[in-house]
Amino acid sequence: MAAAGGAAQPPRQYKLAPQSELRVEVPPDAPVRVRLVAGTAEVFGTELPPEGWVPVPPRSKIAIFTWHGATVELDGASESEYSSDETPMVIYVNTHAILDARRARARAAAAQGAPLEASQGPRVIIVGPSDSGKSTLCKMLLSWAAKQGWKPTYVDLDIGQGSITIPGCISATPIEKPIDIVDGIPLEMPLAYFYGHPSPSVSPDVYRALMKELAQTLDKQFSGNSESRAAGMIINTMGWVENLGLELLHNSIEIFKANVILVLGQEKLWKILKDATKNKPGIDVVKLHKSEGVVPRNPKYRQKTRSFRIKEYFYGIANDLAPHSNVVNFSDVSVYKIGSHQAPKSALPIGAEPVADPTRLIAVNISTDMVHTVLAVSYAKEPDEIISSNVAGFIHVTDVDIQRKKLTYIAPCPGDLPSKLLIASSLTWYEA
Repeated sequence: MAAAGGAAQPPRQYKLAPQSELRVEVPPDAPVRVRLVAGTAEVFGTELPPEGWVPVPPRSKIAIFTWHGATVELDGASESEYSSDETPMVIYVNTHAILDARRARARAAAAQGAPLEASQGPRVIIVGPSDSGKSTLCKMLLSWAAKQGWKPTYVDLDIGQGSITIPGCISATPIEKPIDIVDGIPLEMPLAYFYGHPSPSVSPDVYRALMKELAQTLDKQFSGNSESRAAGMIINTMGWVENLGLELLHNSIEIFKANVILVLGQEKLWKILKDATKNKPGIDVVKLHKSEGVVPRNPKYRQKTRSFRIKEYFYGIANDLAPHSNVVNFSDVSVYKIGSHQAPKSALPIGAEPVADPTRLIAVNISTDMVHTVLAVSYAKEPDEIISSNVAGFIHVTDVDIQRKKLTYIAPCPGDLPSKLLIASSLTWYEA
């Protein structure tokens, strides 16, 4: 049964056979909710509670999976919905079981006083082209691990979408319980470094530098916390897997010291990474099938999703937050950007080499060009600490008054900014 998007629909029931799933696409502006009537079922590793209605966030693509059979009820107009028994879930849960065993070995090693390397749990990096189901597999592996009592660290390197905080960030957060179906990744303690663009091609050196900063910070945390070290990491990556994208993928594997590489949906990439790591003992490269339920997204859809993620930051997933508008004098804040657009070698005189430092800090004059852009608030005390500092949060510029030298912005909470050092970006959002 497939639904006509936008048409009013009565609640409908699906009786799912064991090891099958109901795939649902939720439109951007029509509420959809789901209810477990009988049996047991889960959404990306998180169990559906019995009987109660659970709202599904707008623009979601979810799969309600059951191991032993279930009856579920849907209410609301979805863009599409259908059940399928073609699912890679058994392979995915077997992968989780292997990772779980490695965590247990790492914990036991730590208890015996083994060196840090021997007590390091799995550092799993999930790679594959766009729309291969990487972030979905991340959620499953994280939720299953949390259900077993582990607190794995989720690392998101996909600056185009941003599943921990807004797009344009390289970020990480500990996952202490299965990921909430409605609220998504918890935001209490994210560690975010602001790159400020939806693609690493704008400034790949800055992207690498920020990956290194995040990896070093996590290594420090792990060195003093054997439980976090044993639980390990689940690392999500972007879908650009050719040319510069592939080079940055190699960089991320090295920088985060990944010891398990899960390749989704592309045999060629699996072969490339297998060959690249064959002389590096202790790294497993595993090819996994992607789910047939993965839906391709075009660039326009991705852009809309980015805007939605930014709006969500300020207004909440259910549009239930009220951001605060504030005004500051130009003299009260300093805006910087990291890195400069450098001319390609082909545009330089013959024999000349580019000399600009690709990660240097550049002061930015406040102008009307900043209206509708997102700025990050840095934890840095001094400008030269910006690239090595994570960010406290984000503001959205709503007005720039050049004559009065006033900048108006919205922020998620009232009060003064925690820092006067702001980082510029190319991320824009237009309030409807």
